[in-house]
Amino acid sequence: MEQLECLIIGSGPAGYTAAIYASRADLHPVMYVGLQPGGQLTTTTEVDNFPGYPDGVDGNAMMEDLKKQAERFGTDVRWGLATAVDFAKEMGGWHTITIDETTQIQARTVIISTGASALYLGIPSEEKFMGFGVSACAVCDGFFYKGQEVVIVGGGDTAAEEATYLSKLCPKVTLLVRRDQMRASKAMQNRVLNTPNIEVLWNTETVELLGDKGVEAVVVRDRLTGAIKEIPAKGFFVAIGHKPNTDIFKGQLTMDDTGYLKTTPGKTETALPGVFAAGDVQDKVYRQAITAAGTGCMAALEAERYLGGLH
Repeated sequence: MEQLECLIIGSGPAGYTAAIYASRADLHPVMYVGLQPGGQLTTTTEVDNFPGYPDGVDGNAMMEDLKKQAERFGTDVRWGLATAVDFAKEMGGWHTITIDETTQIQARTVIISTGASALYLGIPSEEKFMGFGVSACAVCDGFFYKGQEVVIVGGGDTAAEEATYLSKLCPKVTLLVRRDQMRASKAMQNRVLNTPNIEVLWNTETVELLGDKGVEAVVVRDRLTGAIKEIPAKGFFVAIGHKPNTDIFKGQLTMDDTGYLKTTPGKTETALPGVFAAGDVQDKVYRQAITAAGTGCMAALEAERYLGGLH
């Protein structure tokens, strides 16, 4: 069985940054890229808020840059999906990971950077306009809709926060809430309701998105009366939550009630020795490429120190 010093599961900004640091520290990391090589950023047509790209960069191109940098220092980037894990409980133990349900490998340290997946409504036009009017991150993409009317769907704190954020950029923000009340905290609800250019439509669900090359209008239905109407909008933001990609770690690693991995505050170490978690798989607060990259760096440094302590 192949035995490694460092295995990285997942290939977004957290995974690639961990790979850069781990390979420079001569840990000879192997990375398995998973189902979505490059992570959520590959669904974004333009990244404008990552330092070092003054003119912005295509999400796919940026991930390719990070991959090349990791490979330049010796990271072995492989296609494949981790499908099962058997983590050791003792210091210095070998962690066993199954790839694509067939191949088993062992590693002294494992850096988990499997990310999270945004939840979407599931209407066909959502996928059609992904990156061309549809987004699951207002902080990431709101700037592109400055001065234009937008619609956001959701009823929790994230939806309320993003609606408030967009209200500073856009002349009108329409917030669609499926029920007759929001799940958001009272403070966040008050902020939304007291912002003049945010209109809340209660008991309202999305039917379809209209447009040619991008979103131009949102068709909605009143859930009480059945009435249909169109709302002109250039941007459609989905804020109904994220699902961390942690199913294979259930029963082995500590998670919160929504499945995010728990790490030691201020660190990336999990409850098991030699297992670290970086990026959106353990961060439900910021969920930005730059913060994911930062925790990837932390995870690699912590893995290096852990291995140093074994010798």
